[in-house]
Amino acid sequence: MSKRDFYEVLGVAKGSDKKEIKKAFRRMAMKYHPDRNPDDKAAEESFKEVNEAYEILVDEQKKAAYDQYGHAGVDPNARGGGAGFGDVFGDMFGDIFGGAGGAGGRSSVQRGSDLRYTMDLDLERAVRGTTKEIRIPTQVECGPCDGSGAKPGTSSKSCGTCHGQGQVRMQQGFFSVQQTCPTCHGNGKVISDPCGSCHGEGRVQEYKTLSVKIPAGVDTGDRIRLTGEGEAGVNGGPSGDLYVQVSVREHKIFTRDGKNLYCEVPISFTDAALGGEIEVPTLDGRVKLKIPEGAQSGKMFRLRGKGVTQVRGGGQGDLMCRVAVETPVHLSKEQKDLLRKFHDTLEASKGKHSPKKSSWFDGVKSFFEDT
Repeated sequence: MSKRDFYEVLGVAKGSDKKEIKKAFRRMAMKYHPDRNPDDKAAEESFKEVNEAYEILVDEQKKAAYDQYGHAGVDPNARGGGAGFGDVFGDMFGDIFGGAGGAGGRSSVQRGSDLRYTMDLDLERAVRGTTKEIRIPTQVECGPCDGSGAKPGTSSKSCGTCHGQGQVRMQQGFFSVQQTCPTCHGNGKVISDPCGSCHGEGRVQEYKTLSVKIPAGVDTGDRIRLTGEGEAGVNGGPSGDLYVQVSVREHKIFTRDGKNLYCEVPISFTDAALGGEIEVPTLDGRVKLKIPEGAQSGKMFRLRGKGVTQVRGGGQGDLMCRVAVETPVHLSKEQKDLLRKFHDTLEASKGKHSPKKSSWFDGVKSFFEDT
């Protein structure tokens, strides 16, 4: 499928300068930004198309090649003719010695670096979702020089060593070796009068505050991508992305496994023996849990729909409550006497009230008789 005209993609005239191209790019990128068009494949493709058009038109050399030859002028796979012997080995040695290779040298336009931010969340916020502000250090385009690195009112000049190619070719015996220009370090341009704000870098470090929307159901290890919120690009290149890495703190009561929550509920000896109702916590408040008569320690009870709805869907999870029968402590003399009498009545029943205990001792007896 043929590509659309890059000027048409950005909605600018063919003679537009760099400022007009940048302004149009920001407008179109905002329109098709994935965060503004979730699950919209058409908008995602348009966003990629806008980025590609911008990368070509903001770079003077690529723009000139595109204006003269169209898409074929900036397509690395559309080179005509066969390469000579010296060109083939020149590209190979250029890669070895740090050169970018290719006939056009290395582009000075570079995409900004991606950034990562680790966000610690309480379990409640991770389950319900939230919006949180973060403050991050980042490299942004220098305002006074508009990212050029040159002092306002001046401009960079084509490198006299490589004549703007970013590469120099050296003859070493039989081979022609291509490598990065030592004067401009591959940029193809030199700045004789650098900007006082960024000292010729084209970027300055600043702190910016972002509002991050955390969807309900996120868990440790999930990442949220904020497109274009990474470091600014070099020489007008597109910005990188910011990845927010989620880390959920340990909870005092609940542990999470996928969409289910787990908690341990201590119950008294009498509640376990006689049964009854107890209150247990959930993330939505307290609920009643019915304990059947004769409940054993470790018994698991399921409260349906009291777990987590995962960020990728799949229905609401459950809350699993494991009861732990608590042995009473600090008993009074009277309480001890009552328990001894109670114990005597249990012993008189010949294991009727403690089936696990009786079967265990029968197994032990059988083991020693067989050995």
